[in-house]
Amino acid sequence: MARNKYPEVTVEKILDVAQRLFLEKGYDNTTIQDIVDHLDGLSKGAVYHHFKSKEEIMDAVGDRMFFANNPFEKVRKRSDLNGLQKLREAVRVYQSDEDLNSMTIQSIPLTRNPRLLAEMIESNRRILTPYYQELLEEGNRDGSLHTEYAEEIAELIPLLTSLWMLPSVFPSDKEGLKKKFHFLGDMLEKMGVPLMDAALYVLVDKFFEKMPAEK
Repeated sequence: MARNKYPEVTVEKILDVAQRLFLEKGYDNTTIQDIVDHLDGLSKGAVYHHFKSKEEIMDAVGDRMFFANNPFEKVRKRSDLNGLQKLREAVRVYQSDEDLNSMTIQSIPLTRNPRLLAEMIESNRRILTPYYQELLEEGNRDGSLHTEYAEEIAELIPLLTSLWMLPSVFPSDKEGLKKKFHFLGDMLEKMGVPLMDAALYVLVDKFFEKMPAEK
């Protein structure tokens, strides 16, 4: 990748600063001007040349953080785990990333923007579904999973976790979100994919506890 070219370097600088400020101050308390003030001479125009809004910056920051610590790539080549164990480990790695969880929670109100919501759903379908399908099919081959619906479940998990779990789309309190996730776990188990175990439920419940009450 041509990281030494000016546009890419500028984008990386913007995302570096934005990520730090979002984690330190919070998305709502960070302005475009705050980001500009930490960019060593870059103008607000330079920021808007690459990103149309603070929402787009947040979206790009979240994507970059995911790919920097991609849980599916971390488990993909591990020969000590079967398909089911890889799925569980991928969820554990994702839910254990405190910074990414913080950014995910902060970005929830942004999904009230229909364009950003549609882009998120499409991105999850395009990126996450192939990862899930690969591990589901591996689990079927090694006997750790027994499902006739690997392709369908691979599409369903990102859809439910990125849309149905969004309180900005389907209003719910923390207990309601926990119940939905337990429902998802029970449903997957009945389909031959016992993805969730007690340790993962603890991690996910802690994540929901961090979510602010919907206004």
